[in-house]
Amino acid sequence: MCRCGRCPHGAREGHRQAVAAFAALREDFAAGRGVPAGLAHSAGAARQWVSDELTLSARVLAECAAAEGAAWPAAVRRRTLTAVWTAVVALLLGQALTAIGTGWTLARTAGLTAAVVLALGVTAAAWRHPAHGGALAPVIGEDRRLSTSRAVAAGWVLAVLYAVLLLAVQLAAASGPHQRRRVLAGFELASSGGLLALLAVGCGVAVLAYGLTAGRIRSGRVQKVPAGRPRAADLLADDAGRGSLTDAQYALVNAALLALALVRLAGNPGQLPAIPWGLVILAALSGVTYLAGKSVAGGRPVILSVVRSREVGDLAAPIRTGDDIEIRGTGFVPPGAGTPDRLARTVVRIGAVHVPVPLVPVAGGFANPTDGVLTVPVPVDVEPGTVEVRVITAAGVETAAYRIDVQD
Repeated sequence: MCRCGRCPHGAREGHRQAVAAFAALREDFAAGRGVPAGLAHSAGAARQWVSDELTLSARVLAECAAAEGAAWPAAVRRRTLTAVWTAVVALLLGQALTAIGTGWTLARTAGLTAAVVLALGVTAAAWRHPAHGGALAPVIGEDRRLSTSRAVAAGWVLAVLYAVLLLAVQLAAASGPHQRRRVLAGFELASSGGLLALLAVGCGVAVLAYGLTAGRIRSGRVQKVPAGRPRAADLLADDAGRGSLTDAQYALVNAALLALALVRLAGNPGQLPAIPWGLVILAALSGVTYLAGKSVAGGRPVILSVVRSREVGDLAAPIRTGDDIEIRGTGFVPPGAGTPDRLARTVVRIGAVHVPVPLVPVAGGFANPTDGVLTVPVPVDVEPGTVEVRVITAAGVETAAYRIDVQD
């Protein structure tokens, strides 16, 4: 079994091995196994040692994930090109079968020619961007996820280009003035207005979504963590991999309208498909809903309270150096930052001291850090008095200061 890390299969297998090794180590620590006997007398020391070991193992896991992500573009480029040319062959077979009894027509030749031209364009784009997903490069965002808005816009661009090329080939092969006028009439705005409006809506939503997201990231109002590699589920899910209603409805509505446009084009290849304006309004409403979801999603991390972490049987007392504090709030683990290496990047700044948040394993995951609660020790380097506490997430976003009193 290949585990070289240089080919797509080897990188994928190496990542799986690293995931299994990390999961086994985490489960051992969660069950109390593997901790040196010399640290058993100190819960804080044992917790820090476990956290350090998990952090080192998480770095190895992240390196394997990066290797798989680097090998992914080569594999996906071949697969997309295979899918594109398979679709062209399927179109040829479908036209040949439907031509039995009716004969081969100019529209069939034009449809096949337009498909070959588009396939050649996609192939050229795939070879032009070998390290960025090949033909999928235009629909992959800066966060290395498939963009729903870009995918919808790309779908409408390809559909309109195919329809225009189809009519262009028929126009070039027209045998007389009457046939040319008939083909040119298929470009009239009266019949193509709905299709062009759908193209404008798709491209406009893609541009607005990019600007809206970029502006919110720069202002710190949304936390973005890059993904390991693009996945098909990105089109219907949020950054954390959970199903997103706004993304799903936008993708599905446009997929249905795109299918309708292609069906109408197949039924009447002599003109651009006429789309009812009611469906154009439906697409516009779907786009507005998608943009509204983008504008309210996410948010800055917020500290709501900080309390002394009290063990069962401890007396009530103020916060002192060496004590554990529990920071309660929201947004401490950004969507997509649930991997061990990214959890280990969460830091709490207490005064002038930066304290890495320790990883506390439990069966199947981690008890610390979580999105709403962080537990960290107060270092002895913290000066007694009023100090500010801030949380810095894996996305690099820092919370507003929260003041606590530290006593000797």
